[in-house]
Amino acid sequence: MTCFRGDLTKQQRKEYTDAVLCLQSKPALTSATAPGAKSRFDDYVVVHVQQTMRNHGSTFFLPWHRYYVWHYEQALRTECGYKGYQPYWNWGRYAKDPANSPLFNGDEYSMGGNGAKVEYAGVQLPGAPRPYNVILPGDGGGCVTAGPFRNMSVNLGPMSPVLPNLPRNPQTDGFGYNPRCLRRDINKNSAAVTTANYTYDLITGNSNMYWFQTVMEGQFPLGKWGVHTGGHYTVGGDPGGDFYTSPGDPVFWLHHAQVDRVWWIWQLQDLAKRLLDVSFTKTMGNFPPSANGTLDDMSNLGILAGDVKVRDLMSTMGGMAGKFCYIYE
Repeated sequence: MTCFRGDLTKQQRKEYTDAVLCLQSKPALTSATAPGAKSRFDDYVVVHVQQTMRNHGSTFFLPWHRYYVWHYEQALRTECGYKGYQPYWNWGRYAKDPANSPLFNGDEYSMGGNGAKVEYAGVQLPGAPRPYNVILPGDGGGCVTAGPFRNMSVNLGPMSPVLPNLPRNPQTDGFGYNPRCLRRDINKNSAAVTTANYTYDLITGNSNMYWFQTVMEGQFPLGKWGVHTGGHYTVGGDPGGDFYTSPGDPVFWLHHAQVDRVWWIWQLQDLAKRLLDVSFTKTMGNFPPSANGTLDDMSNLGILAGDVKVRDLMSTMGGMAGKFCYIYE
């Protein structure tokens, strides 16, 4: 996980998207519990759905997602012959016009284009004051018709849709088979909170994990969306805008590689202290109230990978008992 996608050569970009398409062509491991899962790519969506409420707004958010993205990269490499690394999306580079960036311009070297224009009310953010309770819609929302993922099938969910008139999943847990197109609303209204000044202030203005993570994930009652929320809804659509099934859009992995990169940069500012800092509760938003997490708490990836102590997910160099060995450019 070392490169910004726009800085890769066209050949490197295509090698990455080819590997993702390869993962989407391989049979699922989770189909016994999630009959809608049809591919190894879908397996990662299943695991995220199963653990969404544990791994957001809690001590597990950053360590677990580091484990998750790293494991996905390993699958691309070991199962699909990918020779590169998981790219990250440097949000601020194209925040003013994301739809025309190398990520989303729809050419064969991109992560696919925007969706067709669909009228909808925008993304509702419960608990936020007006006018910050709604992320206004962009110029998309419909099916992606250009780029390497134009024929991609979204199989699971929706569970928390932001778009109207999506086909309902046949199972209440979202794990039924519900094939449909990939939809996006590449949205500069959301991207506005991912410009470089927000990332800089996040890294330099928060001295402990609690405030760093809180500001990153968003402070909705204060009308602050945070770069994590801003990045997700820059893509939006289905499943990218769904809190549970968002890993079903391939851009999720670039977004969360950038989340991991920003955490890594923050850690480097006071490495000895911040490699040990897990000052957050174990439950999402501390509801129900819970004790603070510890370095000895466990995280796992369900059927994909077993328990690992949080302490073994804190460092990109030597974590996971030596399996983590990466830095960012």
